[in-house]
Amino acid sequence: MGAAGSSALGRLGLPAPSRPAWLGAAALGLAAVALGTVAWRRARCRRRRRPRQVGTVAQLWIYPVKSCKGVPVSAAECTALGLRCGHLRDRFWLVIKEDGHMVTARQEPRLVLVSITYEGNRLILKAPGMDQLALPSELPSSNKLRDCRLFGMDIKGRDCGDQAAQWFTNFLKTESLRLVQFEKHMKGRPSKDIFSASVPDYQVAYPDCCPIMILSEASLVDLNARLEKKVKMDQFRPNIVVTGCDAFEEVSGSGRPS
Repeated sequence: MGAAGSSALGRLGLPAPSRPAWLGAAALGLAAVALGTVAWRRARCRRRRRPRQVGTVAQLWIYPVKSCKGVPVSAAECTALGLRCGHLRDRFWLVIKEDGHMVTARQEPRLVLVSITYEGNRLILKAPGMDQLALPSELPSSNKLRDCRLFGMDIKGRDCGDQAAQWFTNFLKTESLRLVQFEKHMKGRPSKDIFSASVPDYQVAYPDCCPIMILSEASLVDLNARLEKKVKMDQFRPNIVVTGCDAFEEVSGSGRPS
């Protein structure tokens, strides 16, 4: 308030306001407005970040040995290297040739007949016409490390021993094969070498291209509607099967891919 205003108040017999008190009141008012704005923005952010259900997990699958049958599980942990349930890890075992090149169902379709169960920290493998094979979930460090090749990329594997090698060789009736196991301290294949450099930087063990594969039931229905010969979910070997969403929402989150 200026000097003229103060003089006018004096003529009316009213005390002039103290300048510091007036400034203090204004500052408090501004602070209250600022705090209110911050609180409103934080509440709005919380509302925006509130989880929204976009589907329901219908099935969980772990495929311990690449190209062999999967193991259904009721719960699993999502790790940087794929799903895990106890000592069961997804695609942590791989059949290779003696020179280290991978062997999958693309080369040996009978691999899909190998079933797996998990008992007492051991993987139990069964196949038509074969005695079962029991593999320890953790191999001794004295087992040989082998150089492997997946899609032209190098990766390591711990050899599972002669018994496992002979088992797969006898079942597939082919050249000499070995079985190797990936260990979590090993270096996986960098995602930037599989995809373009724009994808997040992560490691891939023995899966084709990514640690976790997701497929929705709606996508399978959509695909089968356009096929003469229908296909089944297990032919795509997904880790997570989702229901309650539209076809291909697991790809883009917004409907069909363009």
